[in-house]
Amino acid sequence: MSKRVCPWWLGYLLASPLRRLMSEDPRKLLAPYVHEGATVLEPGPGMGYFTLQLARMVGPSGRILAVDIQPKMLSGLKRRASKAGLLDRIDARVAAPDSMGLSDAVGAVDFTLAFAMVHELPNAASFFAQVAAASKTGAHLFLAEPAGHVNANEFEGELQAAAEAGFVLVDRPPVRRCHTALLRKAIR
Repeated sequence: MSKRVCPWWLGYLLASPLRRLMSEDPRKLLAPYVHEGATVLEPGPGMGYFTLQLARMVGPSGRILAVDIQPKMLSGLKRRASKAGLLDRIDARVAAPDSMGLSDAVGAVDFTLAFAMVHELPNAASFFAQVAAASKTGAHLFLAEPAGHVNANEFEGELQAAAEAGFVLVDRPPVRRCHTALLRKAIR
């Protein structure tokens, strides 16, 4: 499994409006799981392809915790969020490779979007444990990994690590060219 992190400059392409022509519309994909007033965790947001839509969906009373290890990605995200008038809903945080720094968010997250990023981490088990600690009981985690980077066996390994952290598989929502899973934090 690759542990190479997507270069920051690729964030411009990943946040491009042209991406909607080639992939899923973030609003349609996430609408069943995100509601107004929700607290959403988005690790590895890049420059905000999903983040801006999530911020619109949670509304003025909601909050997005956007956590990335690359300050340049977060700078691009904040610039785009400011232009869209959404920066006040986004808490953009620089993380360490082994910690998302979410000690102030224990039990506060309603939904986590982990889109095409778990395969870049040095330790998936640690990641899922941190997401579980930040999540409310019953919170959902939408996990998607690009099939071109992650094979089916590797994805099943990620699902096993998520299960060990307390998540149960709920569904396999279809996303083009991706392995996906909708997980729910179980009562422990």
